[in-house]
Amino acid sequence: MKSKSLEGFMKGVFIVSAMMSIIAIFLICYFIFSGGIPFIAEYGAKNFLLGTQWKPSNTPASFGILPMILGSVYVTLGAIIIGVPIGILTATYLAKFCGNKLYKFLKPSINLMSGIPSIVYGFFALTVIVPIMRDLFGGTGMNIATASILLGIMILPTIIGMSEASIRAVPQSYYEGSVALGATHERAVMSVILPAARSGILSSVILGIGRAIGETMAVILVAGNQARMPKGILKGVRTMTTNIVIEMAYAADQHREALIATAAILFIFILIINALFMIVKRRSAN
Repeated sequence: MKSKSLEGFMKGVFIVSAMMSIIAIFLICYFIFSGGIPFIAEYGAKNFLLGTQWKPSNTPASFGILPMILGSVYVTLGAIIIGVPIGILTATYLAKFCGNKLYKFLKPSINLMSGIPSIVYGFFALTVIVPIMRDLFGGTGMNIATASILLGIMILPTIIGMSEASIRAVPQSYYEGSVALGATHERAVMSVILPAARSGILSSVILGIGRAIGETMAVILVAGNQARMPKGILKGVRTMTTNIVIEMAYAADQHREALIATAAILFIFILIINALFMIVKRRSAN
């Protein structure tokens, strides 16, 4: 009798714990969309999403977020170009080529990267990458290229961890069959194992994109934070996340509503990325 009561109690605890995450998601959605959608409807979706001027202090004020959307897209694309090849090749090396002694050193080091606070990454980029970019290309060194390099480094643990797990999950018979047909170790890994693990690798890339597009504190230190249309990879840019963080502290009335609406657009981007991840994961399971 006592054990049944305890079992029922623990079942209730588990249900409440599971419901807490769902309630939190619904509350976040309600706060973001109830504050953002009315502003977008009043200001006009076209003016808000495609407007090229963000000047909240002007009269009348301008709240076009196209420069910030493009800024987020550009630094994320740069991070993908830099981080994805390095991440997948590193995962392949760890799974199929790395010796045990070196693996015991490399794997904890990569895991440690995922635990480093983003502000530490930002200070690293500010003191190392920014001066290098300034010496090589002139200007302040705070631009799209610098932010892309930084984000490319930051998404490495996500891509490496998931890609390595996917590569290791490929049945050993795939490799053995390929080698039995005369393929070398390198050819079997690159031509058979990696294609078989592509769904998991693609999932890691999608999660990496989510990490890059939502990053704030590190980007705010190196992107230049200029709310204008991007004019080149060596020019400053402002992303949606940094736009919210920089101006929310002193924003009021319509300006504050515009920032919440920016958060709503960013949230939609994240939902789309997560939906893509779920689709890829479901196809992988099938």
